[in-house]
Amino acid sequence: MGLFRRLARARLAGRVIRRLRRAGMPDARYHRAGFEVRFTLPGDTEQTILPLAPLLGRNRHELGERLAGVLRAGNLPQDWAAAAPMLRPILRGDAPGAPLRRPALPFLSEFVVVDHPETITYVTPAQLALWNVTAGRVFDAARANLPGAVLHGSPAGKPVVVRFVDDGNAYWTSHLLLPGWLDRLAGQVGGRPVAFAPERGTLLVTADDPDVLPALFAQVEEIYAKSSRSLTPMAYVGDRDGCTIPYPAPAGHPLHTVVSRAERILAVEEYNRQAAGLPEAAGLRLTGSDEDGWRTQALWTSDAPALLPAADEVLLGEERVVPWNDLDLTPAADLSPERWRAESWPA
Repeated sequence: MGLFRRLARARLAGRVIRRLRRAGMPDARYHRAGFEVRFTLPGDTEQTILPLAPLLGRNRHELGERLAGVLRAGNLPQDWAAAAPMLRPILRGDAPGAPLRRPALPFLSEFVVVDHPETITYVTPAQLALWNVTAGRVFDAARANLPGAVLHGSPAGKPVVVRFVDDGNAYWTSHLLLPGWLDRLAGQVGGRPVAFAPERGTLLVTADDPDVLPALFAQVEEIYAKSSRSLTPMAYVGDRDGCTIPYPAPAGHPLHTVVSRAERILAVEEYNRQAAGLPEAAGLRLTGSDEDGWRTQALWTSDAPALLPAADEVLLGEERVVPWNDLDLTPAADLSPERWRAESWPA
């Protein structure tokens, strides 16, 4: 991202925060990684998230009107009948606070948000008691609110790449949570659909073609690396039941190398994001090459207890490398992604 773009984003965030604080929300904070501002509306206990991308380029008058609309949106719905139509599912690696979540894909979970015109608020387990509903009912209602759009037309003789760009209302990447939805695009992309979601607002779908996919993996990795709203560099397909799963490419598969690299890049990003706020958490890095294969390496820097990420191998100190499976590890409780406690270096 260029310097001028970073400055424009920072200036916008500063203007939004000043207005929100003057309106009585002293906890308003800018989160650069997601290009969003988080704050708590008066009377709420859960944080509201204001995506800033739709506000770029707005003049002061337009910005003031948008923020006035945010403040008028008010609190979370207090009853289930009002809340249900406003719910949407989202895929994320993490989320603020302690929201309602369930595993969806490797390193990604399914969350539920209340979708206001300008903001979203994550649903928490405590909200279920107020609405007197189960978690399953909340997830089902959120998925039912997705449009489930199907493309029309067919490719002209060769696979095509279809790009779904979210305008803030479509939740395209969330459609990967709908069983059977991805497979229904086969006729439009020219074969078995393969999906990529490099950032929260972008979903790419093409056919399973070994001549097309390697270049698309590279393009997706670049989008993922540069985006402040990155989601995943991996590829996904539907299984026999229509459920979305990671693209399978075992050893010997022509795409094994690029698929393996994407899987490990996501692991590195999500584990290091987690480590930033977790004492004793070891970092993770990518090592290897296309020729030798890609590996993840946990970084256990000193002979002291550590919380290790799942990895192919572990670097002890600066030079000694051991296979991760050779260590005596105990699973740590209540962490996502999972970690394992290690007490001391092996002899």
